[in-house]
Amino acid sequence: MKYTGIQGLLRMFFVILLGLGILGGIQGMEQKSNKETIVLGGGCFWCIEAVYERIPGIQSAVSGYAGGKTEKPTYEQVCSGLTGHAEVVKVEFDPSRISLTEVLDIFFKAHDPTSENRQGADVGTQYRSIILYTTDEQKKEVQNYIKDLSDRKFYSKPIVTQVEPLKVFWPAEDYHQDYYELHPYAGYCRIVIAPKLDKLGLPINSLIK
Repeated sequence: MKYTGIQGLLRMFFVILLGLGILGGIQGMEQKSNKETIVLGGGCFWCIEAVYERIPGIQSAVSGYAGGKTEKPTYEQVCSGLTGHAEVVKVEFDPSRISLTEVLDIFFKAHDPTSENRQGADVGTQYRSIILYTTDEQKKEVQNYIKDLSDRKFYSKPIVTQVEPLKVFWPAEDYHQDYYELHPYAGYCRIVIAPKLDKLGLPINSLIK
């Protein structure tokens, strides 16, 4: 059927809208896939999670366990030191807003990478400094980043941060997620996490209203 006049204009208008809708859907898919994941461990995961939840470009920060051998470990099992797992945070970020280098800058400022199996009063292999990469490109960039710090003798002691491929990430129990946001006045949060956030120039108020 041939459309003329107003009918033809309306038909053309709807075709254009359909095309824009499809194009918008494709662009939306591209935007959603614009995400990288890296897993970081630097002491208590409550601290690292609270730090990254305040950084623009970070899409999510989830506390969990990685680097060990036990499947579906519990917090109590990890604390025993027998599972081999570290307390870590799975960080998903938008590389168009924050680079991996910037993510690493924050990580190395947020903990002491020269302290072996310890961060402050938290002692044990579960508190070790560790980076678990998800791509070969990340591996290379992380290794180069650490090498640069070492070459420049940025720290007075050797960096002990482990660099390993991520095999599996186990999310921690629900009560560990957003711990600082839900318990900003708890003792550990006031004494350890809030001062760390303040030192990094990040807001100490809970993000949950």
